[in-house]
Amino acid sequence: MSQQTLHPMLNIAVKAARAAGSIINRAALDVERLTITAKGVNDFVTEVDQAAEQAVIDTLLTAYPGHAILAEESGRAHGAKHSEYLWIIDPLDGTTNFIHGLPVYAVSIALAFRGKVEQAVVYDPSRNDLFYASKGRGAFLNDRRLRVSKRIRLADSLIGTGFPFRKGDNFKRYVEMFEQVMQHCAGVRRPGAAALDLCYVAAGWYDGFFETGLNPWDVAAGSLIITEAGGLIGNFTGEADFLYQREAVAGNPKVYAQLVQMLAPYSRAIKSDEAPPAAPHAPTPEEALAAAMAEGASATPRKTITKAPAKASAHTAAPRPNRVRKVS
Repeated sequence: MSQQTLHPMLNIAVKAARAAGSIINRAALDVERLTITAKGVNDFVTEVDQAAEQAVIDTLLTAYPGHAILAEESGRAHGAKHSEYLWIIDPLDGTTNFIHGLPVYAVSIALAFRGKVEQAVVYDPSRNDLFYASKGRGAFLNDRRLRVSKRIRLADSLIGTGFPFRKGDNFKRYVEMFEQVMQHCAGVRRPGAAALDLCYVAAGWYDGFFETGLNPWDVAAGSLIITEAGGLIGNFTGEADFLYQREAVAGNPKVYAQLVQMLAPYSRAIKSDEAPPAAPHAPTPEEALAAAMAEGASATPRKTITKAPAKASAHTAAPRPNRVRKVS
């Protein structure tokens, strides 16, 4: 799918991602001048995140003023509140890499319609790499069609991951998972931007991926890019509600099945027989997504830790793999 023949909504998402990428690239020339604020332990935000997010939101709402917005830094403060169209935005996935000058970060934008992701863009501004997908039309890197790898054995596979780093994350649980996977694969990598990790699975550079502590904006765009490249993504038990369970595993179908078998005992997904007592009313999709967003937010007040000068400018048999049904 040539970038000249993109779906109109995907075309706007590409425009928004490139606008944010321009802001990020300019700021990357002098990261020492940035004001860095702590959202929580090891969880940072800069004025670049905020400026990039605003550029994305302005571009999207100029084209589609009646759409809803869910963004990492501003939540649901912008856009319509009850639209069937929801843009899910991470303006700078890999902020910690960015503030250290490590060029592994991305802009992630997804559009969900009635709870299903239908358009996705992940833009790597440092390499000018554009990953994108429309539901039913395949996944692409620039103008090249993407397909997941063909490796069959986990022992031959390269696996991506992300370390837990927020307050409340269970690091001991993760270490057990890491040890299990590491001893049964060819190698494990942790670059530090989940949106790009998922795209690397879609491109076949990784054979699989797993991570805990994820928020909807970390995985929404990448999930469609993976499935459109022929891969699978779910929670650790292979089910489709990974957006809300703060855990995700992905891969080509064969490797995905083996990872699910290995990681299922570590899943935090709520099963029907262990769910808490029913609430007075079932949550709407919007409430469920808002709850997922709130769970990812730290209770620690933000505090500025680096101040820029005043003139500063400015991501047994294996259980049968399930194709993902994305819900909001």
